[in-house]
Amino acid sequence: MQREQGIKEIERTRIIAIVRGVKEQHIVGVADALFEGGVTVMEVTLNTPGALDMIAGLQSHCGERMYIGAGTVLDLDDAKRAVAAGASFIVTPNLDEDVIRWCKAEEIPIFPGAMTPTEIVKAWKAGATAVKVFPSASLGLPYIKELMGPLDHIPMMAVGGVTESNIKQFLDIGCYGLGIGGSLINLKEIEAGNFAWVKEKAASLLAAARG
Repeated sequence: MQREQGIKEIERTRIIAIVRGVKEQHIVGVADALFEGGVTVMEVTLNTPGALDMIAGLQSHCGERMYIGAGTVLDLDDAKRAVAAGASFIVTPNLDEDVIRWCKAEEIPIFPGAMTPTEIVKAWKAGATAVKVFPSASLGLPYIKELMGPLDHIPMMAVGGVTESNIKQFLDIGCYGLGIGGSLINLKEIEAGNFAWVKEKAASLLAAARG
């Protein structure tokens, strides 16, 4: 999936599935379940064993219909390795301006993590596609809403703590996108081969997001 199409998918669904800790033999089943549930954007975190091979495999298996990226990218070396493996976008938990500038130069969408207003503005000025407010599970909805007062020109993503019960609230305050991990990528269900659970959860989150 090309950059423009991938960005459109983020803007359409507003959900990025965060795939962490999934075993390589299950990754295709997870991707198919997400797609069938309506979630077309997923990141594989680099602290997942075999992440680079999974990203490469996913691009071959479903890269035409899904937008596949890399998460937990900590530095420039990580970013380059992820892109070489086939990652179409980059997500970081931290603010590394070298990573942002490199991604911008390479025309790769980059969603860097930032917490404070200073970090968020720095990330945006360096060339972020949107800024990931992290950890939003701890900071909470009111914190992000306050940030959007003076920083409403910067698209922000909430990552952590997003569920069916509050997803609409995050979108209503103006979040550009939502990174959803554990409440969607349930390792226990996946390990049991219950990919239908992931499909149903994806569909449920999308339905809740649309009200």
